Parts: sequence; structure tokens; C-alpha cells
Amino acid sequence: MRLEITEGDLLDQDVDVIVNAWNRNVIPWWLLLPQGVSGAIKKRGGLQPFREIGRTGPMALGEARLTTAGRLPFRGIIHVAGINLLWQGSQYATKESVQNAIKLVQTHRFKSIAFPLIGAGSGGRKKEVVQQWMQEALSSLDYDGDVRIVIWRR
Repeated sequence: MRLEITEGDLLDQDVDVIVNAWNRNVIPWWLLLPQGVSGAIKKRGGLQPFREIGRTGPMALGEARLTTAGRLPFRGIIHVAGINLLWQGSQYATKESVQNAIKLVQTHRFKSIAFPLIGAGSGGRKKEVVQQWMQEALSSLDYDGDVRIVIWRR
């Protein structure tokens, strides 16, 4: 695995797939106010990925599911249940989300993936802590591809 930590906009990354730090898919997507990564995806990529993920039903904490990328230039979007029902991030949810996203990338033979900080932002955890959790989760995985952790910066 080739790991890169960068600052910028997740949606501007030159990768096969991006990760959307999603909720547990219990509340209908159309009732949620767009914010963070999901808000940016809706604004630039359209509603199609959210219609798709909405049809798949509730997600276990840390679960990952693949949808199309709507109008975005990626081969797909991996939605991860990175926060609990109280909208809080945790080490468990972050690590499971990372591991399950990489499993999907391997299954679909994607060569590159970009992650936001899963559990920061709406999840309320400190960026530095979440970055450490993600790097620990990635260090235990065997993936022959490019992984980018993108720290939001305008």
C-alpha cells in the first residue's frame, strides 16, 4: 500500500473511488441537511448516489457499501457508517469503516481510494486522533494500491 496524507478537497482527488463518511442509513437521506463530505457530494455529484444508498437499508456501525458516483468523475463512492446513532465518531467505527472500505476496493479491483477523516467533522472527534486511528487501521491491511487520507482544506 502506498499511503499519502494530504490537505485539500476530497472531491478533487485523482483516484478511482472516494469514501463518504455516512450515517447508519436509518434516517432517510432526503431528511438530512447536507453537510461535510455528503453535502459536497450532493452539490457537485447530484442525488443519484444517495438514492442508491438509501435503497440498501440500515447499515451496521463501520459497514461499507458501494454506489455509483453520480456526476463526479470517480468509478464509485464507498459510503461508510462512520458515526453512531448519536452522531458521534469512535475508534471502533473509524477502524471498521476503513477496513471494510478497503475490502470493497479489493473486491472491485480499484487501484486507488481517497478517504476523508472518518469520525471528525460531524462525528466530533479531533482530526489528529482520527488520522491516527485511520493510519493504525490501514497499517494492518494488505492492499496493493494507492490510499490517500484527505484533510479538508479550502
